[in-house]
Amino acid sequence: MSGVSGVSRAGDVGEGRDGREVLHVKGRVLVGPDEVRDELWVVGGRISYERPPGAREITTVTGWALPGLVDAHCHVGLDAHGPVDAETAERQALTDRDAGTLLIRDAGSPSDTRWIDDREDLPKIIRAGRHIARTRRYIRNYAHEIEPADLVEYVGREALRGDGWVKLVGDWIDREAGDLAACWPRAEVEAAIAEAHRLGARVTAHCFAEDSLRDLVEAGIDCIEHATGLTEETIPLFADRGVAIVPTLVNIANFPKMAAGGEAKFPNWSAHMRRLHERRYDTVRAAYDAGIEVFVGTDAGGSLPHGLVAAEVAELVKAGIPPIDALSATAWAAREWLGRPGLTEGAPADLVVYGADPRADVRVLAQPLRVVVNGGIRA
Repeated sequence: MSGVSGVSRAGDVGEGRDGREVLHVKGRVLVGPDEVRDELWVVGGRISYERPPGAREITTVTGWALPGLVDAHCHVGLDAHGPVDAETAERQALTDRDAGTLLIRDAGSPSDTRWIDDREDLPKIIRAGRHIARTRRYIRNYAHEIEPADLVEYVGREALRGDGWVKLVGDWIDREAGDLAACWPRAEVEAAIAEAHRLGARVTAHCFAEDSLRDLVEAGIDCIEHATGLTEETIPLFADRGVAIVPTLVNIANFPKMAAGGEAKFPNWSAHMRRLHERRYDTVRAAYDAGIEVFVGTDAGGSLPHGLVAAEVAELVKAGIPPIDALSATAWAAREWLGRPGLTEGAPADLVVYGADPRADVRVLAQPLRVVVNGGIRA
């Protein structure tokens, strides 16, 4: 079922007799993977499954409706060189929105993007504060660059600055060793994660390689970004401790290019990056098979453009994750993991409408018919 009817212009909706804004979405409303309803109503920017009394149906959208998609690793306010101005950050957020991404976990940004919270037409953002990295062990202008003795202090600071998440850089190239290496001693990372949890924040970490994973997981970390270094030894540990991963496969696709650029100076690092890339799909599938939660993240905002959420879902399917679970990793399960509602009664009306069933073919995600944010048709 497809098509859009009765839409005047973006943002317009009808009103009931009592003056409330009314939008009617009908066709197939995918409340969950197996829960489908025929229609929903949007009144005052919120979802209702009961027709408002006296409603005058002016705006109707027809198709397959999903809760607004989730990009759980995205950087609004950041580009390849560091923080960007508000105009650039706005363009990034609009690009994500128009691709159907309406909930972003901003996994580290040096920019203050709180002004976005006041915009009814932009995605909702869950911030992880600014990256925390070891001195000269990350991309310039991105992170607080500190030494282990200061880790607890900075984690506490970013736990208060963010929205319930803190982002560590768990490993990066060690120029003396010429390869990827863990950034933090075990004792310091244990204390830092404990401090974040005391303050009510979860902790995630950028990790490409193998060496840092056991210490981080045993220290109580909640999530690992990229996770290309998972092995037969650490996968069961992740599963037992309930540590999620966000693979960012659209970013991992760039490892060969990165390796080529550093091969002359760091041949061991380059060879390591190629090995991680070659086994990326097997790594993700093995994690999924072991029961590790896998979520969609694009790593947009560094060297990657925004709006890649559909491509990342397709990559998860290519890795061997069943389409319905890959879809859930950007929809129902992702929203539950982040503590945000989907298409539930009374929830903010953030939804995307497609012309075909995305459960049958996730490539449908690349062509949204309509994007609704806070009850307004924005795209």
